[in-house]
Order: sequence, then structure tokens, then C-alpha cells
Amino acid sequence: MPNFRSFKAAFYAPLLTLAALPLPASAQDAGQIAVSDSGDTAWILTSAALVLMMSLPGLGLFYGGLVRTKNFLSVLIQCGAVAAVASVLWVVIGYSLAFGQVSNGWLGNGMYWMLGNLGNVREGLTIPESTFALFQMTFAVITPALMVGAWVDRARFGWVLAFCALWGLVVYAPVAHWMWGGGILSSAFGALDFAGGIVVHTTAGVSALVIALLLGKRDGFPQKLMLPHAPALTMAGAALLWVGWFGFNGGSALTATDDASSAIINTHVAASVAALTWLLVEKFTVGKATSVGWATGAIAGLATITPAAGFVSPGAAILFGIAAAVVCYGAIQLVKQKLHIDDSLDVFAVHGVGGIIGSIMLGVFLSSDLGGTGYAEGMTMGSQLIAQIVAVGGVALFSAVVSAILALMVSVAIPMRVSADEEREGLDITSHGERAWEMD
Repeated sequence: MPNFRSFKAAFYAPLLTLAALPLPASAQDAGQIAVSDSGDTAWILTSAALVLMMSLPGLGLFYGGLVRTKNFLSVLIQCGAVAAVASVLWVVIGYSLAFGQVSNGWLGNGMYWMLGNLGNVREGLTIPESTFALFQMTFAVITPALMVGAWVDRARFGWVLAFCALWGLVVYAPVAHWMWGGGILSSAFGALDFAGGIVVHTTAGVSALVIALLLGKRDGFPQKLMLPHAPALTMAGAALLWVGWFGFNGGSALTATDDASSAIINTHVAASVAALTWLLVEKFTVGKATSVGWATGAIAGLATITPAAGFVSPGAAILFGIAAAVVCYGAIQLVKQKLHIDDSLDVFAVHGVGGIIGSIMLGVFLSSDLGGTGYAEGMTMGSQLIAQIVAVGGVALFSAVVSAILALMVSVAIPMRVSADEEREGLDITSHGERAWEMD
């Protein structure tokens, strides 16, 4: 994208040298534009690629291996199509809504429509604004895609695309603005979210639970066992997610410095501890340590450390990992076994609950006495905890209410659920006319 302010600065510079004349005001302004740091820029571009890898193919394989054979392809298509829709809408208006100049603390303005008027270097950073917009796009891509796990086996493809398109603009973009774009939760309350515990995991997790309730249970749930058809693919998907999460959390430092390194160390430690703890819990509760358990535990640890990755110490990350495994494992039992809510692939119990507890734990472990980066001026452990709880509660309520409204609105034009016959036969063939595996 041409940068005309830089062009003007280059144009006027020779005239200044030759004639010793003052530059016009616009050129002077251009000369004051910060220069991007190539190392920081390269790291954030790499991080953007890593986060996109989480969605394509990481999330698709992770979810796809957990469903039955007849629905494997439908999961991959939904993840891919949602990613494509979210990307286009981010360019058109999403970035403006999330990161446009603050007008009232609730929503950005439309100044970056079609990614026009981007600055050379975003204020306060050392990377081109185009790089920042690209990196944030990958977050807008994976967040609605996370919800796919709640409605696998039964949601209509057209409804999925329409709902996720609206959800990205009406739920995700405003919350991103509140937390990361200078909006009300960060500026007025002092709430923190390093890489998406609130913006990504709380929004997607709570919304997924609401949609699971609106859609109803799969045919045969909970009486019939619906075993994963390919745990090996789930393991592979989880591994891709784990590696990609280094870009998710490390990239959120927005610099190639110790901040990024610390975030990645904490991310890896929390995932490792959570995976091991999950295996231990499984061994004691069901007698076997499973591959799906390892994968689920790792993802729970990653989701839980995300809001705090750049703010806490590695020692605290160990505690985040333990809490992630124990609490998220219990949440799965509660949601499915006790409440019989068919959140098919445990989006709420893993991502939602993980993001929520991590966001609240941050209020404690941010303390410099516990190895954290310390509270902002005027903030204490108590006030930070209150800020985190207010942010989590407000975003959860907003996500639940708006998601329900959007889901029902879209269902007026496109039914939410496939027919009973289509569900029994499988979405691969009935919705897409293909089979994931041809065994002939």
C-alpha cells in the first residue's frame, strides 16, 4: 500500500538541502512519522502466519478428529469458510470498528473503511499499521471459528456463515475495541487482556454455549456414545494449535523483545503443565490417560494463560496450567454429564472457562511480589481483581444476549439446524455432496 506521507517527505528533502527553504507544514508532519523497526515487523508478520495456521489447519484437524466420520469434512469446510468470511469483513469494516479512533469509548469509527487511511506506524508501536491490521485480522478469524465446535453434526452451513459474519462485527469487533482499541473496559476500568482471554475465549466460549442451547442436542445425546473418529488427527491439530499459539501470545507483545520471549515461555509452560495434569486426572477418574485428554488439556492450558501470558512469571504459569486442567475438566463434567448441554466439542468448558479463570487469576498474579509486571499506577490487587471480574462479566453477558438475538434473527431466513434425516446421514454428504474418506 503506497504511503503518500513518506513520499512527500522524500520529495521535499532534496529541496530543503538545495535551497535551505522551510518545509511546508504537511511535509514537516510527514518528517516526524516514526520509522518502523524491521525486526519487530518481521516477528509480527511471522506471528500472523502462525495464528492463521491455528485456524487453517490446526483448529480444523483438532475439531475434525473429534467428530464422527460422516461429519469430518463439514467441520473443515466450516472452519475454512468462516475464516474467509471473517477476513473479508475485517478488511471492509471490522478493523475500523475495533481499532478506529475512539469516538465514545464503545466503538471505533469508520476511518479505516476498506483499510484505507492507514498510518505509517501505529501510534505507540514500532510496526507499520498494515502489519498491525493483518495480525489483528487473524484473531478476528480464529475467534468465530472456535464456536464451530459447539454445533458440529447438526448446524446448517448457510446459517453458520451468516451468523458468524454478523457475530464478528456485532460481538467480536466491539469487545476488541473495549479491551484493545482504547475503549471503555481498558480506559475506564483498567481491565487487562494480554492476548485474548476476554476478547477471544470468553466471547467465543459463552456464545458457543448459548448456540448449543438454542440448537438443542444431537440425535442420541447423551445416551449414545459419539466417539471421536480419529484421535490421531486431533493430536496433530492440537500440536499445530500449540505451536501456533506462540504467535498468538508471543506476537501480542507487538515487539521482538523480552516481552515476546516471556509470553512464549509462559504459554509453553502452562500448556505443558495442563496437559500433564489432565492426564493425571484422567488416570484417577477413568483409569486411562488418553490422547484426546492430552490434547484437550493442552488447549485448556493455552486458553487459560492467554490473558496473562505477558504479565506473569513462569512460576505463575505453572499454577495457571494446573488450574486450567482441574477447572476445565470439571466444567466438562458439569456441562455434559450433569446439565446435559450438548456443547459438542466443549468450546465453553475449555475455551470459555479457561479464558475466564485466566482473566481473573491475572488480577492476583500481576502483582510484582508474585513475579508479575506489577499493577498500573493507582491500581491494587483488589481493584485489578474487580476490573477483571467486571470485564469478564460484562463481556460474557453481552456475548450471550447478542449471540442469541443474532442466531434467532438469522434463523428467520436460514434454519439453524439440518433435518433429522440429514443429521443421521451426515453433513459431509447431505450438505456438501462429498465424503472425507473414500474407502473403495
